[in-house]
Amino acid sequence: MKLFTGLILCSLVLGVHSQWLSFLGEAYEGAKDMWRAYSDMREANYKGADKYFHARGNYDAAQRGPGGVWAAKVISDARENIQRITDPLLKGTTSGQGREDSRADQLANEWGRSGKDPNHFRPAGLPDKY
Repeated sequence: MKLFTGLILCSLVLGVHSQWLSFLGEAYEGAKDMWRAYSDMREANYKGADKYFHARGNYDAAQRGPGGVWAAKVISDARENIQRITDPLLKGTTSGQGREDSRADQLANEWGRSGKDPNHFRPAGLPDKY
C-alpha cells in the first residue's frame, strides 16, 4: 500500500512539474513572438500598421498555449502602461489622445490573443514580408 501511495504521489508531482515546465516554455516562445512582431513593426515603419502588429504578436504568442497567452497579456499590458507615462513626456500627446490610442491597441491585442485573424488590422499596401 505504501508503494502504491508513493507511486501516485510521485506521478502527481511529476505531472504538475512537467505542466509547469511546458507553461514556462510556451511563455518564453510567446515572448519571442511578441518581440518578433515588435521588431517587424519597427522595420516596416509603415503608417497605420501598429494595430496589425499588435494583433499579430498576440495571435502568434497565443498559438503557443496558455503560457503564450499569459506572456502576451503581461507584455501588452506593460507596454500600454509604460506608454501611458512616456507618450505625454516624449511625444507631447494629450491624455485623451493617449487613452484613445491605448484602447485601440488593447482591442487589437485582445483580438489576436483570442485567436482571431490579425489580418483584420492589416493596412492596404503593407509589404507581404510582414
